[in-house]
Amino acid sequence: MPFADIGDARLFFTDEGAGDPPLLLVHGYTADSHDWSWQLPHFVAAHRVVAVDLRGHGRSSAPPKGYTTTQFAADLAGLLDQLGIERVVAVGHSMGGSVVSALAVEHPDRVAAVVAVDPAYLLPDATADGIRPLLDLLAESDPVPLVQQLIAGMDSPGRHAALRTWQVRRVAGMEGHVLRQSLEAQATGMVLHRESDPYLRRRACPVLTFYADPTRADVEEAVFTDARSRVVTWESAGHWLHQERPAEFNALVSTWLTSLT
Repeated sequence: MPFADIGDARLFFTDEGAGDPPLLLVHGYTADSHDWSWQLPHFVAAHRVVAVDLRGHGRSSAPPKGYTTTQFAADLAGLLDQLGIERVVAVGHSMGGSVVSALAVEHPDRVAAVVAVDPAYLLPDATADGIRPLLDLLAESDPVPLVQQLIAGMDSPGRHAALRTWQVRRVAGMEGHVLRQSLEAQATGMVLHRESDPYLRRRACPVLTFYADPTRADVEEAVFTDARSRVVTWESAGHWLHQERPAEFNALVSTWLTSLT
């Protein structure tokens, strides 16, 4: 069965394909591994690909705690141990971009490269002023409608309405403590520049990052430590860049991976 017991969590995953380097695909906040449906057929053709649901998300279990970036990363390291995979290219979207970066920092021997898709880090520290009221509301009320509004606001106007509906409806099925704790940990930690800048400088591997906002490119480049790292900016895209322009995204990632060998 595609489940692994990692500490206090039971993680759902799929493990398909063959070929090096193996890829580990990590979704964002309130999502699950279905978010990579646009990538799996492409990458499975040439790579072993593991797509996982983080604790509290998708088909994985929802323990009462453990929704920090480093705990998510520790779960992934445990999953790689169980699967007998030494090193991966870790691909993460949004919160998943922070998680795969943490995997590269905390377990550097397990990550050959990172691909971060509109990652939830390096935002201006002033962002905290706007986030705190939202976190207070989440603590005092039903988090579902608030998080649904937050997720819907990250979409681009040109994105297919069915995808927007899909993203928002998944939130309704999630546990409240997962919604609260995951967002709290991100918003008070990796999201902010003062927290993520020194941390991301500890990534020793090459990094490929995709952004919709061109102003974030220079900030990201400042924390690169490997000369093979690269930033791609698609100004017309929304938050789910890999779903909006899948063919271009898949081709760019494949070409970049080839350049590393």
